[in-house]
Amino acid sequence: MSVSLAIVALVTAPLVAALIAVILPRWGPWLSLLVVAGNAAALVVLIPAIVSQGALTLPIGGWQAPLGITLRADGMALAFLTMAALVMAAVLVSARPEFGGGGEVTETRRQWAFWPLALLLWSALNVVFLSRDLFNLYVALELLTVSAVALVAIDGKADGLGAALRYLMFALLGSLAYLLGAALLYAQHGTLDIALLADQAIGGRAAVDMMAVGLMTAGLAAKTALFPFHAWLQPAHSGAPAPASAMLSALVPKASFAILIRIWFEALPGLATPPLLVTLGAMGAIAIVYGSVLALRQTRLKLMIAYSTVAQIGYLFLIFPLAGGDSYMQPWAAGAWTGVMFHALSHGLAKASMFLCAGLWIVAAGSDRIEAMRGLASATPMIASAFALAAVTLVGLPPSGGFTAKYLMLTSAFVSGQYVWAAVLLIGGLLSAAYLYRPLAVAFARDGDAVFKPVPRLAQAMPLMLALAAILLGLASQGPFALMQIGRPSSAEAGLQ
Repeated sequence: MSVSLAIVALVTAPLVAALIAVILPRWGPWLSLLVVAGNAAALVVLIPAIVSQGALTLPIGGWQAPLGITLRADGMALAFLTMAALVMAAVLVSARPEFGGGGEVTETRRQWAFWPLALLLWSALNVVFLSRDLFNLYVALELLTVSAVALVAIDGKADGLGAALRYLMFALLGSLAYLLGAALLYAQHGTLDIALLADQAIGGRAAVDMMAVGLMTAGLAAKTALFPFHAWLQPAHSGAPAPASAMLSALVPKASFAILIRIWFEALPGLATPPLLVTLGAMGAIAIVYGSVLALRQTRLKLMIAYSTVAQIGYLFLIFPLAGGDSYMQPWAAGAWTGVMFHALSHGLAKASMFLCAGLWIVAAGSDRIEAMRGLASATPMIASAFALAAVTLVGLPPSGGFTAKYLMLTSAFVSGQYVWAAVLLIGGLLSAAYLYRPLAVAFARDGDAVFKPVPRLAQAMPLMLALAAILLGLASQGPFALMQIGRPSSAEAGLQ
C-alpha cells in the first residue's frame, strides 16, 4: 500500500463501508471489522513514512489549494488517527453482542442503524484530523455531528430523544457560528486553506479576522462541550448506549478541539491576545472544578463519568495561556503544546474504556446506580482492572499517559511563572481522585449475597485493552512524543502572539 493510498483509505474505507451497511445491514458488524483492519494497515504504512520523511501532503485530484483540497498527515494527525482507531476498534467489537453480529437475522432499528452511523462518524473523524481546508473541516464536522446525534437517539426512548434534540440545538448554533466565521475569512482572504491563510499578512483586516476567528472559536467550544457550553453532554451520555457514549466522550470533542488548534496555532496565530488566552484558560479552569464537583455529587455511574468529561475537557484549553504570552521565543510553549496533546490522547483512551466498563457493569448489575455495583469487582475482575487503570490515567498518576501530560503542563506552568494554572492542574487531579475513588470502592467492597449477570470475556477485554494503551502511552512516551513533533507548527514552540 502506497502512502497516498493509505491516506485515501483512512477517509474512504469507513465511508464506503457505511454506505454498504445501509443497503446490507446484516453485513454491518463484519464490514466494521474490515474497516478496523484496513485502518490499521494504513497506519502501519503511514507512521514509518512520516517518521522518515516528515509530514506528507496529498492534494485531492492533483489540484493544489486554493482550487483543490489538501490532506496533510503530520505527527499530530497521526497521533489522533491512531487513538481514534484504537477506540473505534474496541467500541465496534464491544457493540457486537448488543447491536447484532452473531449471524442472526434482525430487523430492529438500533441494530440496523448503529453500524453505518458509527462508520460515518469514524470517516468524519479521519477527515477532520487530515484536512487542511476550513470549509472541508466544516463539512466533516457536520457529518460527525449528525452521526453523533443519531447515535444518542438510537434507542428511541424519551430521554434519548430529548438529549439528542438538545445536542442538536447546541451543535446547530455552533455550526452557524463556525460557518459565519469561515465566510468572513473567505471574504477577506479568498481562501480557506490553512497554509495559505498562514502565509497571508493580516494588516488592516485584523478586526474582521478577529471577529471571524472569535465566531469560529465560540462555535467549536460549543461542540467541544467547554463550560458553559456543556449542557448537551451529560444528558447525551445518559440517554445513549454505552458504545455510543464511548465515542461521544473520547472522540467527538477531540475533533472540534483539533480544529481549534489548527486555527490558532497554524492558520492565524498572530491574532492571539493575552486577554483572549486568559479567558479561554479561565473557562477551562472553571470546567475542571465545576465538572469535578458535580461528578462528586452523582449517584449514577454514567452521569459521573459524563461530568468527568466536562472536567477533563477543561484541561485541553489550558494550552492557550500556557503556550501563549509575549512575542519572543518561549521555552515552555512546546512542552505545554505537547502536554495537552498527550492529555487529549490519554483521555480519549481512558474515557472510552470507562464508558465501556460502565455499560458492562450496568448489564451485570441491572442498574447504573453506583451502589448497585457493590461487589462487582469479584464477578468482573477484568472490568474492574480496566476501570482502575483508566482512573489512574485520568487522575494523572505514573506511569500513565495522563501523568506525562500533566508533568509537561505543570513544568510549563512553573517555568513560565503561571502558578495559577499549576494550582488548577493540582486541584483537578485531587478532585479526580476523589470522584473516581467512589465507584472503585463500591465495586471492590465485599458482598457475598450479590448476584450479577455474566458478561462475555471478549467484551471485558476491550476496555482493558484501551486502559492498558493509556498506561503504555506513558511508559513508552518517547515514541509518541517524537511523532507529535513532526510537522508541529512553529507557534507551538515560539508561543502564540
